[in-house]
Amino acid sequence: MADLAELPSAPDVAGTSLDGTEPYVITAEENAALCRSTGVEPAADGSAHPVYYYVATQVAMGKTVAGVCETCRFDVEDGPMMGSSGVSFQAPLKVDHPYRVTGEILSLVRKRSRKLGVMDVLDYRLRLHDQAGATVLETTNVWVLPRKELA
Repeated sequence: MADLAELPSAPDVAGTSLDGTEPYVITAEENAALCRSTGVEPAADGSAHPVYYYVATQVAMGKTVAGVCETCRFDVEDGPMMGSSGVSFQAPLKVDHPYRVTGEILSLVRKRSRKLGVMDVLDYRLRLHDQAGATVLETTNVWVLPRKELA
C-alpha cells in the first residue's frame, strides 16, 4: 500500500465558486407534499420544512453534483458519499419566496481510510439569501470521494 506522500496530490479546488445563477422557490405545493411525506402538516405561517436548507442549496448552487465531482476530477459514477452536513439558520425558510445561493469549495484533502482506501474529503459552504440579499442560512457540507483508482 502506497504512502500518501507517494500518491498524486488532490486537485487544488479551494475557492472554486458555487454561486448559483437562478433563484430557487420552495412552492407551497412541494412543501406540503414533503411535509405530509414525513407525517406532519405544513406550517400555517408559510414557513417551509427545514430540510429545504439542503434541497434548496444543492439544487440552486452553480454546479450539479456531477459538476462538483468533475471540478474535483472525480467520476460521479464512482459514488460520492455524504460525510456530514451542518446548518445555521438566521431566519426561517418561507414558501413562495425566491432564494439565491452563493458558496465556494473550502478544501479537498486526500486521506487514507482502512475501509475505503484512498479518498478525497471535499468541504464546501453554501449560503441561501432572500430577495433583499440577507443571508437566511449557511450550510457546510462534507463529501467523501473514494479514489478506487489510487488504492
